[in-house]
Amino acid sequence: MLNTILIIDDEEKIRGLLSRILSLEGFEVFQVGDLKSALKKLERTEIDVIVCDVKLPDGSGVDFSKILKEKHPATETIMLTAFGNIPDGVQAIKNGAFDYITKGDDNNKIIPLIYKALEKVKLNKRIFNLEKQLGNRFSFDSIIGKSKILKAAIEDAEKVANTDATVLLTGETGTGKEVFAQAIHNSSSRSKQNFIAINCSAFSKELLENELFGHKAGAFTGAVKDSKGIFEEANNGTVFLDELGEMPLDLQAKLLRVLESGEFLKVGDSKPTKVDVRIIAATNRDLPSEIKAGNFREDLYYRINIFNIILPALRDRISDIEILADYFLRFFSAKSSRKITSFSEDYLNSLKQHSWKGNIRELRNVIERSVILADGETLNTNTLPSDFKIQNSEVKIMSAFELSSAEKIHIQRVLNYTNGNKTETAKLLNIALTTLYRKIDEYKIS
Repeated sequence: MLNTILIIDDEEKIRGLLSRILSLEGFEVFQVGDLKSALKKLERTEIDVIVCDVKLPDGSGVDFSKILKEKHPATETIMLTAFGNIPDGVQAIKNGAFDYITKGDDNNKIIPLIYKALEKVKLNKRIFNLEKQLGNRFSFDSIIGKSKILKAAIEDAEKVANTDATVLLTGETGTGKEVFAQAIHNSSSRSKQNFIAINCSAFSKELLENELFGHKAGAFTGAVKDSKGIFEEANNGTVFLDELGEMPLDLQAKLLRVLESGEFLKVGDSKPTKVDVRIIAATNRDLPSEIKAGNFREDLYYRINIFNIILPALRDRISDIEILADYFLRFFSAKSSRKITSFSEDYLNSLKQHSWKGNIRELRNVIERSVILADGETLNTNTLPSDFKIQNSEVKIMSAFELSSAEKIHIQRVLNYTNGNKTETAKLLNIALTTLYRKIDEYKIS
């Protein structure tokens, strides 16, 4: 495909001369005499490089260069300036133009300059494509599943995304909390800024404090210079605090200050640092229970729990299991250069009957292992992990006509409704808590 050049100049002789020179280099050249015609041409044709005069009948090429960079960021512009009008060329570069040349020197300089501009165009397009791929990867559209319970969570996340509200994501381990957090960030007004995630359970108290808030030089042995923490690095962006329930109490107090005033003290500093960050937190713990146990601050809970999104466990979205399994099958088959295209019926039934305590993360691991062990183009039960088969054999399969089967399903639904709160479930079922525990054990309810 030929590189495309657009010449904008009201002098027909200059346009014609430049057009002939550039055509001889193998470029596809278009020419117009004013800015209005240029805009129409840009609407119809993808242009790589624009050669534009500074002074035109219907406007300034300097001002036009700024508009071009906003509307067509991948396109590069070279300005043509008259002798003694170099300040206009310099201003155009500040507005986003690639470079400028003075009229009279253009015959010798235009070709090398255009080739340099084209290199920048290629780089621009590569960056835009990568950004698009990254945006697609971490968008709500990339979240796999069609179940009603998942769609409800996505709808809530989409509603809160373009606000600055603090979000608390709750649910079991492996339900995709970081994927949701990244999608919320990418759909927000902060999407061009940093998204930084940290697992609060992965560090000791001292290390976690340093990671979050940074330190001043001399704060401790080895602190030879100032260091930024995550909150400072993510200024104007988003911080994702995973496993928030594991954060030590005194650090919870510092986090509360960030939420309330947007400031914090670095380790060893006496002057507060001001930041503007959005916080998305996640936990698989029951925070109200942690508050009663004295492990979590009640004031922080109410400040962090402005908008709560409960991510469903995989066993509560059985209709999504086949969709997810197919996605992981295609991914790992391509990764290992294998042609594995389907599942046996028994294999799929085993997946749907499994309890999935590790949720999506566990399903991903099971499919990856099966792809490694597969002999043909179909995954069968022989490729399932042995511990997976043992767990499934322990599940009592009941007839849909049995009263106990209906009771098990009803208890499971109420547990799902209360997000696993057994005390609340027992109240709604109008049975004693000890009875609920006995039935959960009897029916092997997760």
